[in-house]
Amino acid sequence: MSDRPWLMRTYSGHSTAEASNELYRTNLAKGQTGLSVAFDLPTQTGYDPDHPLAAGEVGKVGVPVAHSGHIDALFEGIPLDQMNTSMTINATAAWLLAQYIAHARRNGVDTTSLRGTTQNDIVKEYLSRGTYVYPPEQSRRLIVDMIAFCSTHVPKWNPVNICSYHLQEAGATPVQEIAFSLATAIDILDAVLESGQIDADRFPAVVGSISFFVNSGIRFVEEVSKMRAFTSMWDTITAERYGIEDPKLRRFRYGVQVNSLGLTEPQPENNVQRIVLEMLGVALSKNARARSIQLPAWNEALGLPTPWDQQWSLRMQQVLAFESDLLENDDIFDGSHVIESKTSLLIAAATAEMDDIAELGGAFAAIPELKSRLVSSHTQRVRRIESGDQTVIGVNSFTETETSPLGGGDRILKVDPAVEPRLIADVEAWRAGRDNDLVDRSLAAVKQAAEEGSNIMEPTIAAAEAGATTGEWADTLRDVFGEYRAPTGIGAPTVTSRGLRSIADRVSEWPDGPPRFLVAKPGLDGHSNGAEQVAIAARDAGMEVIYHGIRTTPDQIAVAARDEDVDAIGLSILSGSHLHAVPRVMERVRELGVEAPIIVGGIIPDADRTRLIEAGVARVYTPTDHDLGEIMTDIVDLIESHRA
Repeated sequence: MSDRPWLMRTYSGHSTAEASNELYRTNLAKGQTGLSVAFDLPTQTGYDPDHPLAAGEVGKVGVPVAHSGHIDALFEGIPLDQMNTSMTINATAAWLLAQYIAHARRNGVDTTSLRGTTQNDIVKEYLSRGTYVYPPEQSRRLIVDMIAFCSTHVPKWNPVNICSYHLQEAGATPVQEIAFSLATAIDILDAVLESGQIDADRFPAVVGSISFFVNSGIRFVEEVSKMRAFTSMWDTITAERYGIEDPKLRRFRYGVQVNSLGLTEPQPENNVQRIVLEMLGVALSKNARARSIQLPAWNEALGLPTPWDQQWSLRMQQVLAFESDLLENDDIFDGSHVIESKTSLLIAAATAEMDDIAELGGAFAAIPELKSRLVSSHTQRVRRIESGDQTVIGVNSFTETETSPLGGGDRILKVDPAVEPRLIADVEAWRAGRDNDLVDRSLAAVKQAAEEGSNIMEPTIAAAEAGATTGEWADTLRDVFGEYRAPTGIGAPTVTSRGLRSIADRVSEWPDGPPRFLVAKPGLDGHSNGAEQVAIAARDAGMEVIYHGIRTTPDQIAVAARDEDVDAIGLSILSGSHLHAVPRVMERVRELGVEAPIIVGGIIPDADRTRLIEAGVARVYTPTDHDLGEIMTDIVDLIESHRA
């Protein structure tokens, strides 16, 4: 008898709730068996479409959900009691789950039948992805409240999904992936116990509800061994630390998206075979097989994929599950000396790393140190690619290529610029048409729960039902919890390449002193890996670097440029908002009398690159420009000519 296949998902959502709903229903009709919802950055960071920080970001990297009307449109015609829905949401996870529950109630669906997952892993947001809002202690409290609420009212829901996926995207080694994520899970479960919200007889089910979301990279043998190590270690932790006797509740339940960090803009057709190989790493080993898989599209390094591109990724899973004999056999790696030896080595190293994290006070307390280690690991990866020690086909090896028949501007889905003003008008009309007294009372109840320490979920659901908006709910908690700025991690020592050392020697002789380089991330884009690596490379190239982390406004960037008397300004934007954000920054910088050249880096189509240059941007770098030594030389040349 064959095993059942895993849940098959594609990570999707864009523009509007209505457009995303159409995409979901189309994908389900093609054989997708679960939903994976991508939210836009304002929704992820707790802002309404009309907030100044949301400008240029509405609907770009996911679907905007500002109020219950949007959640109703998003799931129109989709039976929630028959669906398994994964929501990639973290800082505002309690709010989006409340909206989902409120939608279910309006449609007569019992919450005990709801199945799905809220990602809700805030530690990895501090370390790698950047969509955090509140400080660590308060964020952990929100996670605990969701776990306690779900254990009673939504028992089939996974309230937290510990993510090593984004750690690998930020350069984590397999040992760091295992150790950081398992340490986070331990920290959360310990906090659940300390909260007193869960009776002892219900705690095993809580442990069983903890799920994970992992990454599968290109190093196939290592990835198979990593997943077997994860599975073994979680079984041991849940048995020995928490006394869970039922082996089903000790199972390492995980979903996966295969590696996006390794997808390349040069020769993007090579990404197809990368995706397939990485899928095999989490599907072949029966005892450590993923419970759900979502694959990126081959062209995600270029921009937002089209429905056809997503269909291609879905078909990859279906071919493996339904055409091969994989599901008819036992674990094909049992007894493999290579796999078992590598698994044992990973377990030993990850256990030692976890012991170190425990000595630091646990994952939440160790965030600054973990961030520093993660940035250092990513720097080492970048240096290996630059030196050729790590081969990336089409990037630093076998770069000769024919013109791809899959190319062309129509291969990328572009969000209509009219979406944002429509959403702003929509949310303004929503506020005007609701019972604002009821909304005010519901938000007051949310604030009271936050201040008193009582469970936040029931008043949050009531606020969703009353018609409160995402920004109003998030601002209510900002008033109580405050906001947080995560460490940048760029102060860690690095192994400097020979090319960067030669640049440093060159600028050390400049009579006016070394260049002063401001690196900034305008808007809500929290993917800081590129900005961090540019900042480190500039530092190692002898420049004085000013970098304050993510989410800086045009005014903040302009003031820093003026006060620090910088020689160049580097803007990192990966969310697709470059045509909006860059002109605003340029305008404010020039208004303050700063004439330093402006450089832009990110996922930027050729047509947009031309527009930015015509608008006065001095340089535009994309993932094609992978050699940081060449980039730093170019920047130093630019600064030298500007000083002259």
